[in-house]
Amino acid sequence: MTYDLILTGGTVVNHDGEGARDVGVKDGRIAAIGDLGQAPAGETIDCRGLHILPGVVDSQVHFREPGLEHKEDLETGSRAAVLGGVTAVFEMPNTNPLTTSEAALADKVRRGSGRMHCDFAFWVGGTRENAKDVGELERLPGAAGIKVFMGSSTGDLLVEDDEGVASILRNTRRRAAFHSEDEFRLRERQGERIEGDPSSHPIWRDEIAALRCTERLVRIARTVRARIHVLHISTAEEILFLQQHKDVATCEATPHHLTLSADDYARLGMLIQMNPPVRDIRHRDGVWHGIAQGIVDVLGSDHAPHTLAEKAKPYPASPSGMTGVQTLVPIMLDHVNAGRLTLQRFVDLSSHGPQRIFGMARKGRIAAGYDADFTVVDMKRRETITNAQAGSKAGWTPYDGKQVTGWPVGTVIRGRRVMWEGEIVAPGQGRAVEFSEALPR
Repeated sequence: MTYDLILTGGTVVNHDGEGARDVGVKDGRIAAIGDLGQAPAGETIDCRGLHILPGVVDSQVHFREPGLEHKEDLETGSRAAVLGGVTAVFEMPNTNPLTTSEAALADKVRRGSGRMHCDFAFWVGGTRENAKDVGELERLPGAAGIKVFMGSSTGDLLVEDDEGVASILRNTRRRAAFHSEDEFRLRERQGERIEGDPSSHPIWRDEIAALRCTERLVRIARTVRARIHVLHISTAEEILFLQQHKDVATCEATPHHLTLSADDYARLGMLIQMNPPVRDIRHRDGVWHGIAQGIVDVLGSDHAPHTLAEKAKPYPASPSGMTGVQTLVPIMLDHVNAGRLTLQRFVDLSSHGPQRIFGMARKGRIAAGYDADFTVVDMKRRETITNAQAGSKAGWTPYDGKQVTGWPVGTVIRGRRVMWEGEIVAPGQGRAVEFSEALPR
């Protein structure tokens, strides 16, 4: 066979473990894994000294289009993604208009197709108004599934009561994702916010608000026999609770909840104001326990950009959200090099996990027949993360000045080299991700 592309000489990390293997690509798919040194190819990429990972999937990003393009758009957000080694993203529904209908979803798919630099899917917002339709909406082309906000965050999507959540889950068949903070407790505790002091953010949105909502959510899911995914886990207590409910609930951790702590508010202020909040070290350690014990299923960046002018507003007028899609890989590879998790566990969280729990078709593995999506990394490379590197329209990162070991060198999507050595080398040709539970008939 003559291959379109061969990645040669690298260390492949896949279902066989880690080993020196070549990967041959034909027609955008992986055609062979092994010793391909004598095989002809249209293009060969020398990966000696590098690790070839399955393409990293970031299953929680906010790219702000349509409606808030001054912060980010699908092109700039996906540019940041591929600069950071991310090959596919699942984007959130709190845009303007909200992604709550077939027309709004189709509009986003149209906007992203052939323009975004990475592949994509879009979460559809679950509401009281569309609850009866979510079973159809979650099966539409480009739909990642149904997303529900049980605690107010950004945008107008809020379903805070048990019956409202149950009405949505009764009609889902795929796994639905949730922002889990108890809105009733958040309203009660608004007085805990201190003007001008973002360190009061985790006091207002405390660990009880998170745990109480997650307990309610699991109870509802059991009652209506639905599958759920709890986003951005931020508390030690939720990890221990979800350990007992892995039959119905999967969960996500974010790099910021694994890296930052409440001690960083003094230095970074509103830049690390997030929902749910960055908390004290005890909770950060608790989320790491979830990583070590296999309780956490996936990583997501919760990339949620705002302009620096917006973030500079005095707390609590400052909006919650930070950039993260471009730094997910280097931040987590730095944790790998520090011994906090293995490289195989990182692959499980960033590629195998999304494939397993969301049912992506032909993505998330380096295996014959799968899309030729690769994140090529140099595990020994030392770099400093800076604002100047940002592909995001927001132009900043809370990790500005942070030294890391481990760096994304290349992004290959469906056999096309999209990013190499910090440069985007191909035009945007993103496509909608397909899912096994929603394949076209």
